[in-house]
Amino acid sequence: MGKFRIDTLDTSSPALLAASVTLIVNAFADPERYSAERVSRELRGEDPAFYRRFFVAIEAGEIIAVGGVKAADWASKTHILYLSAVSPERRGQGIGRAMVKARIDWLEERFDSGRILVSVAKTKRFREMGFNEVRKSTIDGRHLLVRKF
Repeated sequence: MGKFRIDTLDTSSPALLAASVTLIVNAFADPERYSAERVSRELRGEDPAFYRRFFVAIEAGEIIAVGGVKAADWASKTHILYLSAVSPERRGQGIGRAMVKARIDWLEERFDSGRILVSVAKTKRFREMGFNEVRKSTIDGRHLLVRKF
């Protein structure tokens, strides 16, 4: 076996980009999900399906909570809730729950179906909102939960 190296794809090279797109399109043979145009956009980082969206709760002009949602990847219809925080003095008032609900609502309005993943230390709120723990997924006291829609 010959020596090889692993390097970052130079997307400014039309030849390297075209070769990579062709390899992926041919490997998956699913023109709806893996069209050359879509794969090319993804490799160049231009695919809007690979989104990141942040939500904030504001009171009296101050941000009292923030929470993000992002695509886990652009092919699996899997979304991740992340970077969630509520101001310490405002915890326990339902703001965190409202932030989770706002992100779930946003996802369900924009996507026909999918999965939402979240990694948390405390699972009660998420279980009450339809999340189920992924078996054998606890790492460092954090549980991976999933909600299908």
